[in-house]
Amino acid sequence: MRVCVVALGKIGLPLAVQFATKGHEVIGADVNRRVVDAVNDAVEPFPGEHRLAELLKETVTSGNLKATTDTTAAVAASDAVVVVVPLFVDAGGVPDFGWMDSATEAIAAGLRPGTVVSYETTLPVGTTRERWAPMLEAGSGLTAGEDFHLVFSPERVLTGRVFADLRRYPKLVGGINETSAAAGVAFYEAVLDFDERPDLKAPNGVWDLGSAEASELAKLAETTYRDVNIGLANQFAHFADRRGIDVMKVIEACNTQPYSHIHRPGIAVGGHCIPIYPQMYLWNDPEATVVRAARAANAAMPSYAADVLAAAYGDLDGAGVLVLGAAYRGGVKETAFSGVFPLVESLRAKGADVYVSDPMYSAEELEAEGLTAHRGEDVTAAVVQADHAEYAGLAPADLPNVRVLLDGRRVTDPAAWAGRRHIVLGQ
Repeated sequence: MRVCVVALGKIGLPLAVQFATKGHEVIGADVNRRVVDAVNDAVEPFPGEHRLAELLKETVTSGNLKATTDTTAAVAASDAVVVVVPLFVDAGGVPDFGWMDSATEAIAAGLRPGTVVSYETTLPVGTTRERWAPMLEAGSGLTAGEDFHLVFSPERVLTGRVFADLRRYPKLVGGINETSAAAGVAFYEAVLDFDERPDLKAPNGVWDLGSAEASELAKLAETTYRDVNIGLANQFAHFADRRGIDVMKVIEACNTQPYSHIHRPGIAVGGHCIPIYPQMYLWNDPEATVVRAARAANAAMPSYAADVLAAAYGDLDGAGVLVLGAAYRGGVKETAFSGVFPLVESLRAKGADVYVSDPMYSAEELEAEGLTAHRGEDVTAAVVQADHAEYAGLAPADLPNVRVLLDGRRVTDPAAWAGRRHIVLGQ
C-alpha cells in the first residue's frame, strides 16, 4: 500500500515508521520544513522515543519512508491517509480545530476514490461524522462511505514506548458505515502486529467498535477514567494529610482486592492527554459533575503542594526554593501542561524565589520555557515535581542547605533524608 501520515510529531512519525517497517510506501506530510528535512535525512527530529532513530534510518534508507510539506500531493499518491494533527482546547475546554481544519482541507483537495481516511487525533464525540465527513466531501466532490472510507481510530500509545504500545493494545476502529469500518480494519491489520494477550476476552488485534462515535468515546472514556481515578486518589491524600495517615499504604492494601484499582496521588497531572481529554468529554457532556470535580481537584494539586511545603517550612517569603523537574512525567522531555508552571506560580505567590532544574533540559532550554533555571543559587527548600529516575538517589549531599524536601512523586528515599524534613503528599 501507499500510505500518507499527516503530521510527523511524537505519535505521527513513529506511526509512519511502523507502517514503513511492514513494507508499505509511506509519505509523511508536515507543515514544518525542519521536521520534513530531518526525516528525509533519517535524523529523528525529537529525542527520547525508543528505537525511533534506528528504525527511521532503516526505513528511509530502504526508500519506504519519505517526507514532504505538500499534504495534498501526498494524499493524491496514497491508498490510505492517517491523520495525527494536534487538537487543543482553550482554558474553558472549547476545542480549537484550526490546525485540523487546515489539514482536512488539504487532504480533501488530494482525495481519490477508494482511499481510506483514518483520524487518530483524540476528538469530541461526533466530530468524524459531523465535521470531517462534510469537509472532505466538500473539498473532494466525493461521498464519504461510498466513494471513500472514513474511520476514527484513536492512538493509544505513550511517548517513549510507542512501538511497544502499538503491539500491546488492541487497535480500536469505528467507521461512519460498515464498508468504511471494514476498510479501516483491513488497513490496520496490514500495518500493525500484535502481542499475544491471554488476559483479553477477545484476541488482540483490530477491534471494530461499531461506529465512529463509539471509537471516539472509547478514547475519551479511558483517559477520563484515569483523571477521575487520580482525582479520587488526590482527595484521599488530602484527607490522609489531615489525619496523619500514609495514603500509599492504604491504597496498596486496597488494591490487593480485585475490585479496587486506585491510582497514585501526585503533585500534578500533565501532558497532552489526561488534562485535556476530560475537557473534550465535558464539551460533549457538560453535566458530567464527577468528571468536572475530578478535573478541578487535579488542577488544584500544585497549589496544594505549595501549601504543604509552607506548612512544613514556615514563611516562604524570600526563601530559595528549587523545583526538581520541568517535564510533566519522568523520562520524557516534554513540558506540555506540566505541573511545573502552576507550582512555580503558587510558590512565587508565597514570596519564594523559585528556581527549576531538570536533568533532561539545559538552563537555556528552561529559560526558553519562561522558567528561572537554577545556576547555583542558595536554596533552602526543594520540591520533586517530575519522577525522573535520576531523583531516586537524591540525598542531602546533593542539596546541602535544603531544610525541607517535598517529594511530590514519592521517588526519593526517606531514610536518606534522616535529620532533614522529608515530606510527601498524603501522609
